[in-house]
Amino acid sequence: MSGPGARSRVLRVPALTRVEGETALRLRIHDGTVTEARLAVYEPPRFFEAFLRGRAHTEPPDLTSRICGICPVAYQLSACRAVEDACGAVVDGQLAALRRLLYCGEWIESQTLHIHLLHAPDFLGHDDVIGMARSHQAHVERGLRLKQTGNALVELLAGRAIHPVNVRIGGFHRTPARTELRPLAERLRLALDDARDTLRWVAGFDFPDAECHADLLALTETGRYAIESGVPAVLPYDRTLPSYGFPLHDFSAHVVEEQVPHSTALQSRLDGRPHLTGPLARYALSGHLLSPSVLEAAREAGLSDPPLGTDAEGVVRGEVCRNPYRSILVRAVEVVYAVEEALRIVSEYERPARPYVEVAPPAGVGHGATEAPRGLLYHRYAFDGEGRVADARIVPPTAQNQGVIEEDLRRLVQAWLDRGEGSDAELTRLCERAVRNHDPCISCSAHFLDLDIERTASGRGAGRPAASGGGRHRRLL
Repeated sequence: MSGPGARSRVLRVPALTRVEGETALRLRIHDGTVTEARLAVYEPPRFFEAFLRGRAHTEPPDLTSRICGICPVAYQLSACRAVEDACGAVVDGQLAALRRLLYCGEWIESQTLHIHLLHAPDFLGHDDVIGMARSHQAHVERGLRLKQTGNALVELLAGRAIHPVNVRIGGFHRTPARTELRPLAERLRLALDDARDTLRWVAGFDFPDAECHADLLALTETGRYAIESGVPAVLPYDRTLPSYGFPLHDFSAHVVEEQVPHSTALQSRLDGRPHLTGPLARYALSGHLLSPSVLEAAREAGLSDPPLGTDAEGVVRGEVCRNPYRSILVRAVEVVYAVEEALRIVSEYERPARPYVEVAPPAGVGHGATEAPRGLLYHRYAFDGEGRVADARIVPPTAQNQGVIEEDLRRLVQAWLDRGEGSDAELTRLCERAVRNHDPCISCSAHFLDLDIERTASGRGAGRPAASGGGRHRRLL
């Protein structure tokens, strides 16, 4: 308490599992109005961009895969694409198909992990997957089977499931024989049934009404759902504005990062506006390119058909799902698609004559991007005359989404206050659930939320400021 009649409360929740990384949330409430919601990443910076400098052009894929133990393939292939772009190398044919197959494996294991182990407990009233397993054992076991299938696919193609070692610039160190993929095909057929069952299960969850007020950003590709390649496309939140795209080499001109004083991670805006990347953006921009069977499964699960295109003014026609609670439903749709796509690639596979194409040391700048499970991941490398990295920039999806997460939290807490304030424990659970909608990867650790609430009332004295879990403010990567 501070001053006569003043009311100041600080709530600290020391740790939460079920997201990847460490961060704190600070809420400032004045006269019943949320004036500030800050998501502060307080982990120390890891300096990946700095220690890439001076490295040979062959090294970024292996080094950047260490950024994330759950999605190392996304970092590896984004790095490969950037290096190859710098020197004009083209990876196509069966080598490109193997890359897509590898990425499908990561989508299967990472999306399944989030759905079953991290996010589903929120919808079923459990604190964690251990408690959920007591009443939903079959669902948890199905999730583990799916994740193991994704892991097996990554392990076969990339050497091991975590921090793969078989990916290289230009392709792979070794490609599998067709006979090596046969056992995997049978496993994928069983996984397809599990993926469809998961989608039906998730469709039965209760989804609160909510809307994300942000532009949607994702890669798009002609003729197919963008996963491991594509060009950026934007669907503005303002329905009167046309959708648009831009070349990948212009990414930094459109997505501008800025330092915020309360976080070690940068935040970004897209052409001056908040933006969201991830499953909701992918489904809105490319969902019409999913296979007919996957689209039918999505309809049966309760998702509206994705937009089919734009009108004469470039404005998107059709309904866009912007409810962050339904992101788990879109993730489940993407798992079905990833398994189906993996089966297609395996059935058409012929071992290439060489496991990689030669890539000469580049001199210049290269850009690469892929769709990590959490959203668009961008790499940019500048090389000196000897093919060594002179400068590196990596923009992960969570850094792009942090501003939108803060706004989601502010709007959610305000609605909670307007309904009549409950307990601090209830508010904490509500905020944690809202953050998990976006599957944030703060880093590769396992706990998330310290919640500080500062409440003040005009004319009643100033509230005591709450700690914000600060520290040195530097770029996370």
